[in-house]
Amino acid sequence: MNIEYKINAPVSADQFTDLLIQSTLGERRPIADRACMEGMVANSNLMVSAWQGGELVGIARSMTDFHFACYLSDLAVHSQYQRLGIGKQLQAMTQQQLGPHCSLILLAAPAANTYYEHIGFTHNPRCWVLARDQRIDEA
Repeated sequence: MNIEYKINAPVSADQFTDLLIQSTLGERRPIADRACMEGMVANSNLMVSAWQGGELVGIARSMTDFHFACYLSDLAVHSQYQRLGIGKQLQAMTQQQLGPHCSLILLAAPAANTYYEHIGFTHNPRCWVLARDQRIDEA
């Protein structure tokens, strides 16, 4: 199997959505909202992708300043290509794009929560999330 990895190669919203569905990450992403999916792809400033022929089989989609923090928002590998090291390679290549002081930060999908520790990530319980339908308490 010859997987080709690319940095910031063009990925369409349709390709991205199809991959999320095939990886089961689509269960936790707004795949029915086309404008949102287009915005997710268009506004990411670091995407490392894995390709088998012309098919997108993996992606690490991040937002970063390249110097201090990189938020890896989506790590998705097509279910038929999982457990082949593609996800690990996508993360390693993402980290290679970052400066020497830049941390790689992510939120684990429930089913993948135990995956990250064995490849070197440290668990951090201090993450906070404010959902879009929630408002900041001004009191």
